[in-house]
Amino acid sequence: MNTSRASWVNTTHDWSSAVDADHLAHIRQRPAEFAPDGPWHLVLEVIAYAADEASSRGGGRCVVVLHPDGSVSVGDDGRGTDTRLDDHGRSVKKPVMATKDLRFFDSPQAEELPDGHPRRGMSAVAALSEWLVHTNRRLDGAWTQRYAYGVPVTGLESVEVDGTTGTLVRFRPDESLGPVTVPSADGLSRLAETWPLLEVRFDDRQRSCSASPTMMPSGPRR
Repeated sequence: MNTSRASWVNTTHDWSSAVDADHLAHIRQRPAEFAPDGPWHLVLEVIAYAADEASSRGGGRCVVVLHPDGSVSVGDDGRGTDTRLDDHGRSVKKPVMATKDLRFFDSPQAEELPDGHPRRGMSAVAALSEWLVHTNRRLDGAWTQRYAYGVPVTGLESVEVDGTTGTLVRFRPDESLGPVTVPSADGLSRLAETWPLLEVRFDDRQRSCSASPTMMPSGPRR
């Protein structure tokens, strides 16, 4: 049954606002604070959501691809981003890219990412990226949406349903942040220690096409 957005309970994001322009501007003005390790920190912000999904389901996987155009994508096998119908029958997705994550942004002590810096949420990734494309697959449908520095530049556009669920986020960090690189062996180990239920594979396509993907060691699956 369709219901008014005003009645929806806020858990991680405020459903009543599709875009928080002031919030995005605040992030863009402080890249050293919200991307302290450059693009790698933004990658960790995205992987953290895949880890949330893995934790809720007892295990999961994601693939991180470094593309030749300087963009990076993170795809997981979770349930997909929550999407609902409002009282007018319009599809509304949880505004994870363009508004603050209520759990972390105002409480940076709440969670620490494997690089030792506080987790702030997906809006930090979107706001500091020249472009970002969010493709979402749920049991009740699939769609994609494009952003420029955190601001949506398209609506929700339907994509072909392929029987899978999950989220794919591809983004190109602002060039001032530097290039994205595959983490060291120590960095991979920290990922495994922080998120033991998530299996992460890295595919560096910036190198030779014949390069083999790197698999993050994973903890026991449950």
